[in-house]
Amino acid sequence: MAKDSDTGLPPGVETAWGLRERPGKGPRPGLSVDRIVDAAVELACAEGLTAVSMSRVASTLGASTMSLYRYVSSKEELLVLMQDAAYGPPPAGPVPEEAGWRAALAHWAGSMRDVLHRNLWMLRVPIATPPTTPRALAWMERGLACLRGTGLHEGEKLETILLVSGFVRNEATLTADVTSAARASGGTVEEAMAAYSRLLARVVDPERFPEIDAVLKSGVMSEEGAPDEEFVFGLERLLDGIEALVRTRNGRDR
Repeated sequence: MAKDSDTGLPPGVETAWGLRERPGKGPRPGLSVDRIVDAAVELACAEGLTAVSMSRVASTLGASTMSLYRYVSSKEELLVLMQDAAYGPPPAGPVPEEAGWRAALAHWAGSMRDVLHRNLWMLRVPIATPPTTPRALAWMERGLACLRGTGLHEGEKLETILLVSGFVRNEATLTADVTSAARASGGTVEEAMAAYSRLLARVVDPERFPEIDAVLKSGVMSEEGAPDEEFVFGLERLLDGIEALVRTRNGRDR
């Protein structure tokens, strides 16, 4: 197991930044932090976060559990490294000075959604601290860079990307939950929504719930591609609000 350093940082953060000592050659020279993390991410993507344990990852790599502890000190450290690896580098995306802050921020949000949808297990990891690992901070930097030239104060820029990333995470979580429930019942999301619509049609009294009745009769709950359309709609409305603030900060609404 790697020795503790004097940085005062959590082990996972130390390892992510390359601040922990690497073990010397041992009985399993093919092992490395990267191999261990990659195997854990692959396992989480295939079977969910509950399938990830030090012993299960070791078995996947054909190693002993104790040999893993020479590289990763605990499951908590492994989870930190898994998230940093799964995020990957932030998207280059459109430059705000050329495409505008709105297009740049929308691309940033959509790219984050793609990451979460590819790694739904990430949504099950509790958020214990603000971003501290290299890739997490790179995403944060990119989000802030999207707001260059908007006239927003630095605190407003930070609050803006927290607001947008929170929306993205909530949408991904809802999509993951609905998808998981549909799969558990042996059907698809579309079939689950159709069944929900039929159930509501049986219990909703038009006089008591006239607005719900109007939604049901419109057929929107049975349309395909709803998750993507709902994400775009919600993000656009969020950006509308941010744009109103930007206009105010630049004196265009006075």
